[in-house]
Amino acid sequence: MKPIVALVKSKSHYDGVYEALKLIEDQIKEDLKGKRKVLVKPNFVSTRRQLSATHVDAVRAVLDMISRHHSGSIIIGEGPSSSSLRNGLINFGYLELQREYDVEFVDLNEDDYIELEGVDSQMRPLKFRMSKTLIESDYRISVALPKTHDCVITTLSIKNVVVGGLVSGEKGKIHQGYKAINLNIAKLAEHVMPNLGVIDGFVGMEGRGPVSGDPVDLRAAAASLHPVSLDAVMCRIMGFDPLNVGYLYYLDKWGIGVADLKKIKVIGESIEDLARRFKPHPRYQEMLNWK
Repeated sequence: MKPIVALVKSKSHYDGVYEALKLIEDQIKEDLKGKRKVLVKPNFVSTRRQLSATHVDAVRAVLDMISRHHSGSIIIGEGPSSSSLRNGLINFGYLELQREYDVEFVDLNEDDYIELEGVDSQMRPLKFRMSKTLIESDYRISVALPKTHDCVITTLSIKNVVVGGLVSGEKGKIHQGYKAINLNIAKLAEHVMPNLGVIDGFVGMEGRGPVSGDPVDLRAAAASLHPVSLDAVMCRIMGFDPLNVGYLYYLDKWGIGVADLKKIKVIGESIEDLARRFKPHPRYQEMLNWK
């Protein structure tokens, strides 16, 4: 059976995400059975610039859907690149979620860790310290946004979890050159792959992402229990070949997910109707040297 990706037009950060999730609600309900601890992972690569971070209303839509089928604990976990989680929670209005949904906040940067194996720039084994809470959660939900990236072309649901889940001092270590960073994201994703991926594309980012790029009025949202396929679909919407994104290529090649668009079923809107070519990062051609 082909992996399913739900794709919708979006009127707001909340509405688009909720409508995409509704299209696969039966799958989500079944997938959540028996799960006790759910971790929701937004993207706070910056705790100051809203354009680079997951909007609180996208997470609110996820919590509204999950709360319909899950009565256990919910953690919002993130490890910002250059600041404390609390700064992002305050600046982006997340603290209200604690009162509304009784969620717990965990700064993944400060978490206990488990060592996982990746590679250095010479393809030699290199250990990475990944958040223990992230690895041991029963159910991981990545709530990301579509952005261009300065090392791996695009950053979407999988990279959000992998790099954001590395504890303090480890995020910079993943940058071992174009080939190694793509391999590392793919290798680490095997341990922390989202169970549910969500992309809030009401507004995306092009050019000098993942922090300093320009806004794109995309007005799309997508969700899937198959994050490799989700990210592949969003890559195509952004104007990129998903198999040119190294970590998606490896995950597809290793049989961990499906990035070949011919083997993915898109429900809701079509890719063609929502496609909007994003301006790539200026180093785009260099990034293809991962191959």
